[in-house]
Amino acid sequence: MTTKDRATLRGFANTLNTCCYIGKDGLTDTVLNGIRDALTARELIKVSVQENSPYTAKEACEEVADLLGAEPVQVIGRKFVIYKRNKKVDQYGIK
Repeated sequence: MTTKDRATLRGFANTLNTCCYIGKDGLTDTVLNGIRDALTARELIKVSVQENSPYTAKEACEEVADLLGAEPVQVIGRKFVIYKRNKKVDQYGIK
């Protein structure tokens, strides 16, 4: 992903609402399945890491991206945005 693609996705991410939360139990199978389903449906999602989570937002972003084959877009505060292209949806046109 180029820096221009990442900048475009950051612009789209500004209007997104948080769709998944990582809480005190960390990255459980349930949380990962929820993130996977959201990525399949939307391609670009915003995830919030709660204060009582054992992860920082950066750590969670890196681990989720690695586990699900997604691209990290940005990390701000306790939230992060990730992208995974879905050929069926292809909403953003990023390759």
